[in-house]
Amino acid sequence: MQTIEQQQPQNQLVVQTSGSLSFSSQMSKEDEEMSRSALSTFRAKEEEIERKKMEVKEKVQVQLGRVEEETKRLAMIREELEAMADPMRKDVALVRKKIDSVNKELKPLGHTVQKKEREYKEALEVFNEKNREKVQLITKLMELVSESERLRLKKLEELSKNIDSLN
Repeated sequence: MQTIEQQQPQNQLVVQTSGSLSFSSQMSKEDEEMSRSALSTFRAKEEEIERKKMEVKEKVQVQLGRVEEETKRLAMIREELEAMADPMRKDVALVRKKIDSVNKELKPLGHTVQKKEREYKEALEVFNEKNREKVQLITKLMELVSESERLRLKKLEELSKNIDSLN
């Protein structure tokens, strides 16, 4: 039979050991919450980038449609001009200048679309790398916590044996 004095240290040891176990499970819940939060933020940003990308693409398509319409109109005007004398030369030149102007506007828009796609891919790559790093760190943390618990339990067993040998 153990005396009350012998039982108290063992009770304290159980409390200390169970405290470290709840700490490790609490960390995993926090990690899960961080992961969910990061994933949610990533998805929101990804959707925003995709939406902006689609807006730019739509604008480019609208501009391309306008250019095609203007090109068709110009072809018709050119045919009519060839049938007539040159009294419309100034109007044709004006329309051609407008087409050139629209083409100049389209070129930077195309570059912007490509740049945004590159930036998105780079950001996604960096995000994935950091996520892999986080997973490795969490794994390392879990290993360290497990090792710490194992060593503490071993030490507690040794102390318990020392106490029992005093009897």
